[in-house]
Amino acid sequence: MSAVLIAEEAAARAVPLVAGVLGAGGVAVAVLPSKVRMRAELRKRWRTWALVAPVFLGAYFLGGGGTFALAAGLGVVAAGEFARMAGLRRGDLAVLVTAAVALPALAWLAPRLLDVRAAALLLVAAALAPVLGGDDRTGFTRTARTAFGLLWIPVALTGLVTLGDTGVAVGLAVALGDVGAWCGGTALGRRGPLARPLSPLSPNKTWAGVLGAAVATALPLLVLGAFTPALWAAVIGGCVLGDLLESMVKRESGVKDAGSWLPGFGGLLDRIDSLLVALLLTMVMT
Repeated sequence: MSAVLIAEEAAARAVPLVAGVLGAGGVAVAVLPSKVRMRAELRKRWRTWALVAPVFLGAYFLGGGGTFALAAGLGVVAAGEFARMAGLRRGDLAVLVTAAVALPALAWLAPRLLDVRAAALLLVAAALAPVLGGDDRTGFTRTARTAFGLLWIPVALTGLVTLGDTGVAVGLAVALGDVGAWCGGTALGRRGPLARPLSPLSPNKTWAGVLGAAVATALPLLVLGAFTPALWAAVIGGCVLGDLLESMVKRESGVKDAGSWLPGFGGLLDRIDSLLVALLLTMVMT
């Protein structure tokens, strides 16, 4: 059986899980009393999830072309948000956007080309605009930030194409992991050892949230028959490190959110930061 058919079957198995979670979540946010401080915010987030989930699963039903379109679309938007936060110029953004389309295309049509040769070209591409523009003031900073953006966004998103059925499992596990982290932090993160923050970069992220994410990520992996200790560790690592990584970028940039167009979440990077790291770790560990 081809990898494409296996991915389609994984997406089909995921439909009842996604429908059940969305249904239960919809009922939960609908009956929240008006005195709950985050009621309006949670309802916005549920509506966003209700729109995003069919797009994510639908891409896998469309095969390699669908996952390419998903990865490229996410990459182009996320690259724009990252470039604004990192203070990059048009030439740097052009490199990021080109890679956001080209790398998923290679992952779909010629995955054998994604090796050390591609890595070398990405490094050269990151330095191209500053070098040709003769930027002797911020050129190295721009090159470093562009290289980081290339690894963080386009390279990571190739995992949506190359990982197949594992990509389906990782995407859903990260989504539920973020919810589990919020629930765990809210329920157990008020006092005690679990209330300790993970990093000064994001004081609201506590060990209680890590525990909640660990429990929530295990569920979809088990239901989809994808659970292994290595994959579980990769997903948990993504849920924990992805958010802290973006917090670091946002703090240096002096912004609260990567954007404002995604209701309840801010920008696209605010939504997929955990997924990007989880995909990278999954490609390394599996």
